[in-house]
Amino acid sequence: MSIDASGPGEVSMKFVLKKIAGLIIALLIVSILAFLAFEVIPGDPARSILGTEATESKVQALREEKGPDRHGNLNRPLPQRYGQWVKDFVTGDMGTSYSYQVPVKEMIGDKLPVTAAMTVMAFLFILLFSIPVSLLSVRYANKLVDKLFLILNQITMSIPPFFIGIIFTVLFGLIFKLFTPGGYVSYTESVGGFLGYLVLPSIAIALPKAAMTTKMLRNSLLDEMHKDYMRTAMSRGNSPWRMLVRHAFRNGILPVITFLGMAIADVIANSIVIEQVFGIPGLGRTLISSISKRDYPVVEAVIVLIAVIILVINVIVDLLYRKLDKRIEI
Repeated sequence: MSIDASGPGEVSMKFVLKKIAGLIIALLIVSILAFLAFEVIPGDPARSILGTEATESKVQALREEKGPDRHGNLNRPLPQRYGQWVKDFVTGDMGTSYSYQVPVKEMIGDKLPVTAAMTVMAFLFILLFSIPVSLLSVRYANKLVDKLFLILNQITMSIPPFFIGIIFTVLFGLIFKLFTPGGYVSYTESVGGFLGYLVLPSIAIALPKAAMTTKMLRNSLLDEMHKDYMRTAMSRGNSPWRMLVRHAFRNGILPVITFLGMAIADVIANSIVIEQVFGIPGLGRTLISSISKRDYPVVEAVIVLIAVIILVINVIVDLLYRKLDKRIEI
């Protein structure tokens, strides 16, 4: 922790450059790990492309061929293949799928918006559920409303998202028939139908994280309510709700912002499983299918894209935190 000389509410260029440098280093490490992970896994990429019935001569010929996948010649040294992969990836060439023999960019291009939309919706539901509940819980602390919220909070935190998804499918799909399980509507057909189908999956992902956020925000707000500046605000005639929303919330939300940034990784990870439960053709289903088929170019591309999303969001969160609390460099 250090003191920055920038003025109130300012984010210094040094701080921004430091975060960008950290982002680049983190992405480099992730790319190395993603590339190396599939180099040490048993199995021959060339044989994965040709199939188990291919002769050794055909396999060797493909290994020598330039560009059967984004690694280039499979007999080249590992550092050269990694360098070529990074160069191609940065320029938008993610390679060719082993299983489908189509460019990876095209294969995952229409699936990225699906997972992105569900992640954004889940994050919005986390905020929509946690902030009002936290405020009500603090306003009526230790009363019946607060105690009920605490009980529900503990129950919700203990249930994994995929099980909530199964409950939603049975309850709202099979019993009340409010939606058709597996009846996914593409965003190219109907944006309204697409977003409507993603509501329940997004809520399933959001509920456990919303419960955790509520617990953290409630405790943070309660701490703020007992500080000296709140007593000063009360002496000036501020109502309890005004003190809570206008004064305590601004400071109490700070530690929660960092938690929400880290929660994005969990939201994306849970979306992989939820896509299976609701039959949603997003990056998660593609990732699981590609892993089972040893389609390494697709797996590596998805992993790197997810890492980029998570790291960029965390940089934005760090900058937001710095904007709200100028004393701290994260």
